[in-house]
Amino acid sequence: MAAACLAAQRSKDPSTQVGAVIVNETDNKIVGTGYNGMPAGLDDQFPWKRDGEEPLKKKYIYVTHGELNAIMNKSSADVKGCTMYVTLFPCNECAKLIIQSGIRKVIYLSNKYEKSNETQAAKRMFDEAEVKTEQFKTTCSEILINFHECLQ
Repeated sequence: MAAACLAAQRSKDPSTQVGAVIVNETDNKIVGTGYNGMPAGLDDQFPWKRDGEEPLKKKYIYVTHGELNAIMNKSSADVKGCTMYVTLFPCNECAKLIIQSGIRKVIYLSNKYEKSNETQAAKRMFDEAEVKTEQFKTTCSEILINFHECLQ
């Protein structure tokens, strides 16, 4: 989950940063990473606003979600049977991609939109497709990286 949190920090979204990491459970290796952002090369061409009357002036129809980017950026040909670690429970559109790609488990950090229709639909699809979901639990709330120690 720490790697997903690090990936989320790459997002330029001023209000919501989501990171996703795909792990091959066979050898416990990261095979894909992603974060929410605009389509490649278009970071400065579209708005990051959340509010307003005009849908074309808000971020929602333009942003590529972290889950999609992790699947697209995968380093292996296949992610079937893998686990996705994601900082926010996937929406219904990402759930479709996760199911289609063959990912079998989703571990999420936050489910702050659990009452939304999109999250409810995602949960229903995951249940029907037998994709396991679980909230990340830890006794360690932070990780400190000492770069000086890494150099020794």
